[in-house]
Amino acid sequence: MRFVRALITNHPLANIAFVVVILMGLISYSRMPREQDPEINFNWVNIATVLPGASAEDVEKRVTNPLEDSIRNVQDVKFVLSSSRESASNILVRFRDIPVRVFDKRINDLRREIQNKANAELPVEALDPEILEITTSNGFPTAMVMLTGQADDEPLRAAARSIKEDLERIAGVDQVLALGFQEPELLVEFNPPALAARGLTASDLAEGLRLWFRDVFAGKVKTASGEWLVRVSGATPDPDVLAGFTLQPPGAAGARAPLDAVAKVRRGRDDPRQFASTDGRPGVLLSVNKIGYTNTLELVGRIRDYIERKNAVLAGSGLKLTLSDDQTVMTREALGIMESNAILGLLLVLGTCWLFLGSRISVLVSLGVVFSVAGAFALLDAVGFTLNVSVLLGIVIVLGMLVDDAVVLVEAIYFRMERGMTAFDAALEAIEEVGWPVLASVATTIAAFLPLMLLPGIIGKFMFVIPFVVTVGLVVSLIEAFWMLPTHVVSLGTRAISRSRTQALREKWTHLLRVKYTRMLIHGMRYAAVYLPISFILFLGAAAALGMGLVKFQFFAFDPIRLYYVNVDMPPDAPLDETLRQTLAVEQRVRAHLKEGEARSVTSLAGIKFTETEPVYGDRYGQIAVSLNPAAPGSRGLDELIEEMRGPVIQTPGRSTISFLKLSGGPPTAKPISVKVRADDRAELRAAADAVKAIAAKIPGARDVVDNDTPGRDELSLRVDVNAARNAGLDPGLVARLVRLHVEGEVVADLRDRGEKVELRVRAAPRAVTRIQDVLDDPIALPGGGTTTLGALLLVEERKSLGLIRHWNLRRAITVEADLDKEQTDTLAANNQLRAEWEKIRERYPATDLDFSGELDDINESLEAMGPLFLLGVGLIYLILAAQFRSYFQPLLILVTVPLAFTGVTLGLLVSGNPLSLYTLYGVIALTGIAVNSAIVLIDAANTRRAAGMSTLHAALYAARRRIIAILMTTGTTIAGLFSLAFGLAGKSLLWGPVAASIVWGLAFSTVLTLFVIPVLYRLFMRQRRPGGRRWPWRRKHAVPPPTAISG
Repeated sequence: MRFVRALITNHPLANIAFVVVILMGLISYSRMPREQDPEINFNWVNIATVLPGASAEDVEKRVTNPLEDSIRNVQDVKFVLSSSRESASNILVRFRDIPVRVFDKRINDLRREIQNKANAELPVEALDPEILEITTSNGFPTAMVMLTGQADDEPLRAAARSIKEDLERIAGVDQVLALGFQEPELLVEFNPPALAARGLTASDLAEGLRLWFRDVFAGKVKTASGEWLVRVSGATPDPDVLAGFTLQPPGAAGARAPLDAVAKVRRGRDDPRQFASTDGRPGVLLSVNKIGYTNTLELVGRIRDYIERKNAVLAGSGLKLTLSDDQTVMTREALGIMESNAILGLLLVLGTCWLFLGSRISVLVSLGVVFSVAGAFALLDAVGFTLNVSVLLGIVIVLGMLVDDAVVLVEAIYFRMERGMTAFDAALEAIEEVGWPVLASVATTIAAFLPLMLLPGIIGKFMFVIPFVVTVGLVVSLIEAFWMLPTHVVSLGTRAISRSRTQALREKWTHLLRVKYTRMLIHGMRYAAVYLPISFILFLGAAAALGMGLVKFQFFAFDPIRLYYVNVDMPPDAPLDETLRQTLAVEQRVRAHLKEGEARSVTSLAGIKFTETEPVYGDRYGQIAVSLNPAAPGSRGLDELIEEMRGPVIQTPGRSTISFLKLSGGPPTAKPISVKVRADDRAELRAAADAVKAIAAKIPGARDVVDNDTPGRDELSLRVDVNAARNAGLDPGLVARLVRLHVEGEVVADLRDRGEKVELRVRAAPRAVTRIQDVLDDPIALPGGGTTTLGALLLVEERKSLGLIRHWNLRRAITVEADLDKEQTDTLAANNQLRAEWEKIRERYPATDLDFSGELDDINESLEAMGPLFLLGVGLIYLILAAQFRSYFQPLLILVTVPLAFTGVTLGLLVSGNPLSLYTLYGVIALTGIAVNSAIVLIDAANTRRAAGMSTLHAALYAARRRIIAILMTTGTTIAGLFSLAFGLAGKSLLWGPVAASIVWGLAFSTVLTLFVIPVLYRLFMRQRRPGGRRWPWRRKHAVPPPTAISG
């Protein structure tokens, strides 16, 4: 105690430390990067590879399969999901939950294996695989910038390139993806008959240009006047210069063929892969991703400033730059809700303290809250956390608990000072009396939260910061409670307690509260045989309510983002321009059902659509992105808006299939129903997927039932007729190359023009084709003279190609997905129903198996860990309590509050109508450590009185009477801190509101029962043994003293 005395009496040290911590906290709060979700690496790695012009089956065989083979050599892979589509392979690798250092090593292993396989087996035409780690920073665009023009022309393209480079140079920007942007090309479009008439083939043209169109650096030559550089210039960006190139037909030494006689040379752009448009105006959409740990609000502010400056420059060119969507709206809204609830919670905490302790001491307690929160922010900033919704939730949860230890201590000081003791002596005696119980209470709360840091999976990473913040806050609050608060009380002395009329009323009503409670407790002890079974029945009723389905299960309840997508899926044979026309038609219907000022932007895309997990590319995909303005009073909710437009939008004339996609905050998840149908036989796989879709469609509440298997385009499958090629004097490999040159063409060289890469492409001149086999009528010059046609050198087959080939863990799979109306059914029930129905027809598809995924993956992963983590928390709490009370039994008596808290949570869910979600269970586990605090203080006081010679009965009664105010204050402040968030007083959060609500309901109910059940159980099980065997107290006369005996 000598050290404590020294600290309490050194007022300057305490005050300076107090001010320094608060200043550090304010500085940290102001400089911490703002973002909606915590910075998380999901242990997902995406590998994207492009093979231009290849079909889905070619991509699967030549790219996806070799790369998947290389992934087999990498350890700690949880699953591999791949998709092969026209020209593109996409592989998603999910690693297990492994330490950061191990994950970095696995990433290096993966990069090495992919690079080795790419060098050894991938076709030379394939581009290098791009490997990207997926995090919360790049998983969703930070901002979407739209550049629109009067026409899809070169000024629009050039401005888009310049703006993209400008955005990439803004501090905090990681990468910018340009949708609707086309790269420049020099096009040499030959006329096949003119080429053949001069004895030339497309291969001769391509090879001649490839050898000539380059700059050769010959070296250096020393002369008498000095050293000269020698270079041969061949590459030129000028089409007119290129058109002057001459060709020499093979075998004709004196013949020359000018390039412009057999081909047209022009400056152009590559074939579009996507189109972007808004309100009928063509444009380029720039998707901006940020670097990790970048302040989202500041970054978007810099982008806004850039747009404003750039528009002033573009004003006269017919171009306009707009910020069509960004994360600041939802980030500000989410942070605003949490900050508002935190402020309101703090005011409620102060009001609760004032109610019991008066204005002066409540101000001291409130300063302690400020100190603890400031200290927590300083430590969070020091270890590199951002300011996000999860951090603020941790602050809101801990807000009421920060004052618990201070309240118990200050109530003990207050009690002594009321009876004439000096502030210094009161502080020392209070620390000596309640110091260990307070320390044990804080330790048990930390013990309940610590295991939550071990929750696995994405959910665990997403929620890790919450128990960390709570732990940090509670540790800082102990410093405040045992040092700062007593020092401030001692410095105020008798002025800490006001002598006003309000104070007299406060003392009167707290005394009355003690008397009333004591009388009720005596009544409960007399009729323990009645009231204890009632408590047990309430617990059984809560369990029965869960078992009978009276409480609805909805494992993921997210805050909806005011952004949704309308997907426009066209038939496989639809060209990109038809997809754009249909998407624009759907956009007009969407706009017609939006009210004035309701939408922030409406943007149409063709050639790409975004899903919840990845972008999907292809000419047949269109999508309208609708970004809504922040919700205002009386405005339509997202679900209401979508349902009102769903019918008319889906009925848009055309060949499209239309569906809606909503996004939500929180950890990323797939659809509620997401089933991977796996089989090696293509026909059986398709039939089994159709059967699963039929089952899913019959589930109540299921909608938007789709699968990701898409038939490809009509395919002209060609094989070189080797004998015909040999007879014509042509190499079979040359014939295959000629087909490519006559269809899509070939890039034979490139150069840099004003810093921009320009590729030289050789291809046949575009022409109208009535029948697909008309492309085979092109004449081909033969080496010995004369001509033939491409068709004479090839074997032809027409068939349907596959549009998308997906693998799940290296086996072909089709994923069936559906949304659910959570009012009709929940995820678990729907998947169980689908599984049961599948078992009835499974024998029809012997080589097929189902793999359930989506929300259910993370549900199972988190639920499997919940039980062990709950037991770990209870075990830690028991260990702490056993050390505190030096007893095996008393910790068990205190842990009776845990089922009481569970009963309160269940009753709260029944009353409020909220579903039982994963986050509610999270709150229940956290509640385990909070609910026991009242019982700790109560039993510690009873033990002290028994040690002083009181009987068990009188010790229980006097301890309850003495501690009732402290218990009500600690419970009241915790509930007050969370009350606003739990009931949405300052804004509702579907994600975090249930966590707060579960703690509020559980703590309120368990505290009420604790005040009556714990003293009764203490009396029953801790009473002294008497000779003649055990007799239960309620069977003895006068077992409980009359109320007047202890009501004074």
